[in-house]
Amino acid sequence: MMEYIGIIMFGVALLALLFGFPVGFTFGGVAMIFVCIAKLPDIQHMLQDGAGFSDIFADITSTFAFMPYRIQSIMENSVLMAVPLFIFMGVVLEKTRLAERLLESMGELFGRVRGGLAISTVLVGALLAASTGIVGASVVAMGLISLPVMLKHGYDKRLGCGTICASGTLGQIIPPSIVLIILGDVMGIPVGDLFRAAVAPGVVLVGLYILYILYTSWRNPQAAPSLSTETTDRRKLYTSAILHVLPPLALILIVLGSIFAGIATPTESSALGSVGALLLAVIYRHFSWKLLYEAALDSVRVTAMVFAILLGATAFSMAFSYTGGDILVEDALLDLPGDEIGFLALSMLTILLLGFFIDFVEISFIIVPILAPAAKALGIAPLWFAILIAMNLQSSFLTPPFGFSLFYLKGVAPPGVTTTDIYRGVVPFILIQVAVLVSILVFPGWYGLA
Repeated sequence: MMEYIGIIMFGVALLALLFGFPVGFTFGGVAMIFVCIAKLPDIQHMLQDGAGFSDIFADITSTFAFMPYRIQSIMENSVLMAVPLFIFMGVVLEKTRLAERLLESMGELFGRVRGGLAISTVLVGALLAASTGIVGASVVAMGLISLPVMLKHGYDKRLGCGTICASGTLGQIIPPSIVLIILGDVMGIPVGDLFRAAVAPGVVLVGLYILYILYTSWRNPQAAPSLSTETTDRRKLYTSAILHVLPPLALILIVLGSIFAGIATPTESSALGSVGALLLAVIYRHFSWKLLYEAALDSVRVTAMVFAILLGATAFSMAFSYTGGDILVEDALLDLPGDEIGFLALSMLTILLLGFFIDFVEISFIIVPILAPAAKALGIAPLWFAILIAMNLQSSFLTPPFGFSLFYLKGVAPPGVTTTDIYRGVVPFILIQVAVLVSILVFPGWYGLA
């Protein structure tokens, strides 16, 4: 049984997460407990030799002797510095009511098209993804503004709910994405390369969402009817839309353009984006010292959560390696039938299933470090593998029963919208995401990942 203690430790940690225990403390606590269990034979010998409690304690803690150096390395990691800065940028933009302005202008612009409100929601979701990247803020904003308007004009509840949830999660694959930054650090891939590689899958996903909405509105006109706008002056509509789209679009071009052109690193561009977000707050006349304080406080809270999980995951990975679990898993993965294809199929299925129950941060810090060595041993291109994982992790926000986007929308949805409506509404969009994932897996050349 002792040779499988690492696998048992992994199962216990997942079970604890399902019961709702804090993630960072769960990883760290489970690691300490199972290191003690793994050392039971050594402890027994030490007791027989007359060792005292202090000697036994020192032997147990020696397993984590390098933990302070790991923590210092994490704190000094310049790549991870981009996480709080991009979070700050997104929080500031969310507080400037950017989503509300975009949705109103785009809704008026596309309202006369059948399914136009849903299409405008997808386009706004893509813009918010590239400018803020905060899933919760995007889903809540669109749920408060767009969903009531859709329902008022006779849109099918499931289509409206599914569109909002799916559009809100685009921030997980469209750069600058926190998921991509974390994956870049965990897998040792330049974040700029990940950002460039993620653009094509993100654009394809947006296009397929719009095609699905157009098909649904064509097949069932009652599900997504067109509406007449109050403003008949099309020139005024176009001007309003351009004025509200240009500022966030300019910020996107500055942040991503500086990275793609090699002018700035992702960390430097995140600082530039934070300054740009504050300038937009001034332009929209929403800037105040209270806004700055609240944005900084929210950013610290989210960042502290991410780094607490990272520290707990570091302790867990050290314990997992000490118990030999990493070697056991790597050997099992390398012995799978089908070699590369078999490994990729099992990896993607595992991440997809785990996404039903746990968050992308836990998967990134615990599952990915286990899979990455086996992928390297099989000769799988790291960039391709990382984009597959990122696309898969995006699905974790949509998949019932614990998809965060579903909870965000349910919290702000009108009384007539049930949880069942939301769950059924996201199913077609989950299938679209899986289809894109499969296309990246089978035809990586289409996305420039071959």
